[in-house]
Amino acid sequence: MANTKSERPVAESQTMMTEMVLPQHTNALGSVFGGVIMSWIDICGAITAQRHSRLPVVTASIDYLQFVQPVFIGWTVNLKASVNYVGKTSMEVGVRVDAENPRTGETFHTASAYLSFVALDAEKKPTSIAPLKVETEAEKRRYEDAKKRREARLKLRGR
Repeated sequence: MANTKSERPVAESQTMMTEMVLPQHTNALGSVFGGVIMSWIDICGAITAQRHSRLPVVTASIDYLQFVQPVFIGWTVNLKASVNYVGKTSMEVGVRVDAENPRTGETFHTASAYLSFVALDAEKKPTSIAPLKVETEAEKRRYEDAKKRREARLKLRGR
């Protein structure tokens, strides 16, 4: 069945989220546990996917996550998520994580991730979602890159 839902622009579902690094988030070195940042990435990505699909979503995969620099106690973590690609029932969301040292005001890239989410209907079964409307050159580039990553994911799964 063809998707009859109207396209939704990337900007409509983008999410910005901010967290403060507290003692319970850190290891013995005073830097954030990777799993804590992964959790924040998953939450930020899920909010974005839900905004796009207007449906409940589940995380299907995190096929890329790179930590670039550590983040320390007392610092601020800013996450920005955007839908990069939409298939029939799934979508790829890219999340960029930047850290901010409140003492110096310096901000820097600390992690990036790509996640796949599947939209669910009332019976918790995968359901079709609105296509993505890509408008800017950056959105078009991210869409094409995400399409290639999707093909690689499907190939890995033997599909």
